[in-house]
Amino acid sequence: MSSDVDPEESENVGSDDATTETPADSGEATDPEVVSEPDAAGEDSVASESDGQVTSVEMTEEAVVALIAERDEYLDALQRLKAEFANARRRADEQASAQRQQAAADLVGRLLPVLDSAQAALQQGVEEVRPLNEALLEVLTSQGLSELDPVGDPFDPEIHEAVLFESGEGDQVVIETMRLGYRWNDRVLRAAMVKVRG
Repeated sequence: MSSDVDPEESENVGSDDATTETPADSGEATDPEVVSEPDAAGEDSVASESDGQVTSVEMTEEAVVALIAERDEYLDALQRLKAEFANARRRADEQASAQRQQAAADLVGRLLPVLDSAQAALQQGVEEVRPLNEALLEVLTSQGLSELDPVGDPFDPEIHEAVLFESGEGDQVVIETMRLGYRWNDRVLRAAMVKVRG
């Protein structure tokens, strides 16, 4: 018997044989004993990165030291500036206080003749001026004015103006007040006009 083979079937069989893939061609199978070794260049790269981190830390410490030194300089400058400002403010306050005291003393000094006139009128028996004298003296006394009536005190040329002298033994002593003196706080506005013996 003769077997007849269809030409189309023969071609299909050949084509199936040609398209069959082996495991090696597909790349799906791998050898389990093959292990990839680390690259020497990779180790060098890791070492370089580690060295870079160390260098970065060292630079950071130097920068911190520099910043601390700069901060200390600024703090010292600030403290000096604060001290200078405090001193300038204190001097300005002292100067302003001295100016106020001087202005007040000048005003009181101009009012002293008014007190002298009122006291002279009282000595002459003019009682009408007594309320004015007492009111003015009360206000000025409350602000720091005090009278200098040094009868019996040792003569002191700083606060006494001697206009009459009487001979006597011992140290010079004030025996009569010719005109009252006045002190404004710690400052002598007007020396007392006195008679001295000694």
